[in-house]
Amino acid sequence: MPDLLLELFSEEIPARMQRKAGEDLKRLVTDALVERGLVYEGAKAFATPRRLALHIAGLPVRGRDVREERKGPRVGAPEAAVQGFLKAAGLSSLDQATIVSDPKKGDSYVAIIEKPGQETVAAIAEIVPAVIRSFPWPKSMRWGKASAGGASLRWVRPLHSILCTFGAAEVEDPEVVPFEVDGIVSGNVTQGHRFHAPGPITVKRLDDYVTSLEKAKVVLDADRRKEIILTDARNLAFAQGLDLVEDEGLLEEVAGLVEWPVVLMGSFEERFLDIPGEAIRATIRANQKCFVLRDPATGNIANRFILVSNLAASDGGAAITAGNGRVVRARLSDAAYFWQTDRGALPDLDTLKDSADKLGLDLAKPLDQRMAKLDKLGVVFHAKLGTQGQRVQRLAALARELAPIVGADPDKAERAAKLAKADLPTEMVGEFPELQGLMGRKYAELQGEDASVAAAVEEHYKPLGPSDRVPTDPVSVAVALADKLDTLVGFWAIDEKPTGSKDPYALRRAALGVIRLVVENGVRLEIRAKSWNIYVRRLQQRLGSDADLLDELLDAPRTQPDDGSLSSGLAQQVVRDAHAMLPDLLSFFHDRLKVMLRDQGARHDLVDAVLGEGASANDDLLLITRRVAALGRFLDTEDGKNLLAGYKRAANILKAEEKKDGEGAFAAAPDLHLIADAGLIEEKALAVALAQATPKAQGSVAAEDYEGAMAALAEIRPAVDAFFDKVTVNDPDPALRANRLKLLNQLRQATRAVADFDRIAG
Repeated sequence: MPDLLLELFSEEIPARMQRKAGEDLKRLVTDALVERGLVYEGAKAFATPRRLALHIAGLPVRGRDVREERKGPRVGAPEAAVQGFLKAAGLSSLDQATIVSDPKKGDSYVAIIEKPGQETVAAIAEIVPAVIRSFPWPKSMRWGKASAGGASLRWVRPLHSILCTFGAAEVEDPEVVPFEVDGIVSGNVTQGHRFHAPGPITVKRLDDYVTSLEKAKVVLDADRRKEIILTDARNLAFAQGLDLVEDEGLLEEVAGLVEWPVVLMGSFEERFLDIPGEAIRATIRANQKCFVLRDPATGNIANRFILVSNLAASDGGAAITAGNGRVVRARLSDAAYFWQTDRGALPDLDTLKDSADKLGLDLAKPLDQRMAKLDKLGVVFHAKLGTQGQRVQRLAALARELAPIVGADPDKAERAAKLAKADLPTEMVGEFPELQGLMGRKYAELQGEDASVAAAVEEHYKPLGPSDRVPTDPVSVAVALADKLDTLVGFWAIDEKPTGSKDPYALRRAALGVIRLVVENGVRLEIRAKSWNIYVRRLQQRLGSDADLLDELLDAPRTQPDDGSLSSGLAQQVVRDAHAMLPDLLSFFHDRLKVMLRDQGARHDLVDAVLGEGASANDDLLLITRRVAALGRFLDTEDGKNLLAGYKRAANILKAEEKKDGEGAFAAAPDLHLIADAGLIEEKALAVALAQATPKAQGSVAAEDYEGAMAALAEIRPAVDAFFDKVTVNDPDPALRANRLKLLNQLRQATRAVADFDRIAG
């Protein structure tokens, strides 16, 4: 079977775009081929800093012939309908159609349309130019004289040549697929490395294409370039007795910057090692795209770095290394200046006193000065959510409130919250925003803060994702919860919620962070009540509400807005708005919890079952996860599976009969005397089992003993099985029928003490 080889050779392709561009090229071309009935065996895309390439194996020479029957109007239909049919079917007259008889609808015209399969070369010649012209680059450009008219080709950088060949392996010279795009004619020629082998290279198919490029100092496969860089970097580090600080993101980027990776080692003066290692790494990574090395004996950053060149220089890379070293030293000099400046006093301390007094800061300490500066400047957190200073005030109050719940010292939690955002105006974080939190911890340690306070300044951002570490220090947990809850409540209050795939403020990540913090640290937290407090405090900051109104609102999170217990129309409106907002926020937490549990292997329907009808009241996320886990274990047992089956049978019978007798017709307790008179052992056994197990299950749930609740339900299972085996529910006697349906309703209510079994699949 023939193969297709396509290469689009351009001036440059930015590293960050290469991987996706290769996949886009593969998707667009293969989808178009399949639409034409040209099915292939395999496809692989490649990308380098100058070329996108695609190889598609196992294409047919031509597509399959197509035979289609197109039904037309009835015989004798109006002329307009007949002409429309002929035009759509591509017929010149009705003589080319056939007549088909139908006993009900009568005779009608049918066109038999036979289309020969398209030649694959012709299809490719149509597909590739269309893909090139509509390629989805995030950013693109026009060039040359034609660009002035606005009709020229747009590409990421000027497109120089197009290689496109098609042919079977046994054919000596594959066919060049002929087409032209904006004056660029397809061919079978490419170029090698920009400096080592810039001349033309004639290509036949994939194997000699890859081999010829290797000889011309181009490694086509990005993953192989990554492997070369990583292996050589490790070996160079090992030779110096050092360890490479590996960085997958940087490795991906660097592999996209070179076609012929040459790994070299540079150095800088030891005096720069006084800068925190994280800052050294950020500086070298951001400015020079270089890797740093670590001394395995101390774990500290070494005064060496790894760079990747795109040249095999005649001097062994000495000049390249020296040039990179000069730039690295200049950037580290900047970092040293930032590090020194951030530890000194600000020149305008006398203007910061009001902010310091408001936030309870000590202006003798550099980090406190920066927090006061942040407040003084009125740096906005969000246009509708106020300043960072206002937010820190809320965080401090909330962290203090959360501290006893998570086992933290309230004073330390409040202090950590006040300093949590203090590194944002520092020079170092201004240059390297990715160091926020980490630099705050460094500066907090330098000014003698408690170890837990310093750790919380860094860790309050965590966890940043599903695989990120969750803080365990109670002070860190308190401040991290305060930070995320304040963010979520604030954006819900202004109706800036995630929609579809859009989540510009990372609110899904914040909600997942809250869930992981409480679940993995065993924290019992009433999400709704804490969200209410945040909502009221934010309102008080915005409106300047009086203390009495604030106290009234804080004491009444579940007050109905119009029940007459609130003192003012403002208070009623606050409560009304909160009643509309908080259930939706809690539902958002439940959705994130389902996603987390599903990723951990749990069934998301069990979350719905545990939440049941009263989802808005279930805001203790830790208890929900424990109940879900216990329910999952129970349903994995034979007792659980059979009880669920028995419940489903009972529920289906009840639903059917309630349609006849009305909702709630069987809500009353069954008549035990009637059960006794009926004389069926199985019916009596179910009544006894329910009478014994129901209070046990309810008591176990109240005591948060979910395993005990499941064990109580398991006691019902044999009686349920026997009941359905021996007892006729819809007895001809109306009294017996109603009584047995009441007994089944008791079974339904007994299981709902643990979970809503209606919501469990199966």
